Amino acid sequence: MKRFVEGGNRRQTTLLPDCVDDYVAEDNPVRAVEAFVDALDLAALGFQGVVPEATGRPAYHPATLLKIYLYGYLNRIQSSRRLERETQRNLELIWLTGRLTPDFKTIADFRKDNGPAIRAACRQFVLICRKLNLFSEAVVAVDGSKFKAVNNRDKNFTPYKLQKRIEQIEASIARYLAAMEAADRHEDEVLKAKSARLKEKIASLREQVQRFRDMEPAVRTAPDQQISLTDPDARSMATSGRGTGIVGYNVQAAVDTKHHLIVAHEVTNVGHDRAQLSGMSKQACEAMGHEVLTVIADRGYFDGEEIVACDQAGNTPLVPKPMTSGAKADGRFGKQDFVYLPEQDAYRCPAGETMK
Repeated sequence: MKRFVEGGNRRQTTLLPDCVDDYVAEDNPVRAVEAFVDALDLAALGFQGVVPEATGRPAYHPATLLKIYLYGYLNRIQSSRRLERETQRNLELIWLTGRLTPDFKTIADFRKDNGPAIRAACRQFVLICRKLNLFSEAVVAVDGSKFKAVNNRDKNFTPYKLQKRIEQIEASIARYLAAMEAADRHEDEVLKAKSARLKEKIASLREQVQRFRDMEPAVRTAPDQQISLTDPDARSMATSGRGTGIVGYNVQAAVDTKHHLIVAHEVTNVGHDRAQLSGMSKQACEAMGHEVLTVIADRGYFDGEEIVACDQAGNTPLVPKPMTSGAKADGRFGKQDFVYLPEQDAYRCPAGETMK
């Protein structure tokens, strides 16, 4: 092993062990997390457990759990089980928590029980950014992301899905009935046992069909003709991949274009972004302290009423118009190929001729 950079001996003991603080650089983001959380008044923000109980097992201070939660957010670690593992092996988290290692249930319960307080802490962060003049440029970008819910796709129902399920089950029942008739024509004991099992399967499938038929009126009378059994608010949404829809939520976020900080967010269960532009621009104005903004979004936000609402509020929306015409596919010229001449109140065609 000559001429290679060699590591230290793992079994070598030292008189004075290394300081954990030496492993975290001065410009490491975890130091900003530490300073931010330590400056918060957690009781005023609504966090539970700030004042410890007089009896019982000592609990973790909410500041420690909030630091773990924020670290997971910054490093895209959503799972409480993964956060538990990181507190045991990640030097940044070991430094941030002071070698504390809460279990995943404690981390998950903290996130579940302190939702409003965590949102209040996010608002405090936005206010600090405003005081530091980080939102000097009045330009934000708005986009949406689909987040998968706990609700399985098989527990989400629409009239079309119910009809397809019923047809599939009825086809299975017909298949089992044919197999049972074939088994009944023989005297073999094995085939008789198979026939009995098939009868049980058919009875179970008929119960499923009846449950689906009983569910049909509720699905059709729902506001959007959709029901999710596990997460009632979750909805079936299309994603970019073909045939890869999910049952989840559409999370809208407005980000400042200079420092890429999220200034406003909103969770919706609408699968498209067309109705979100004016609402997100209004929230971004309030969060950044600007009276007017320039709002950038992709073509999925193009909606005439939303653009007018932004303009009436004083904001400038920059949204590309989607090309919905099929003229190009048919080999014809589209509207964009004809240029309007306001002085002549006429159009110039692709051949250079003027048309009234």
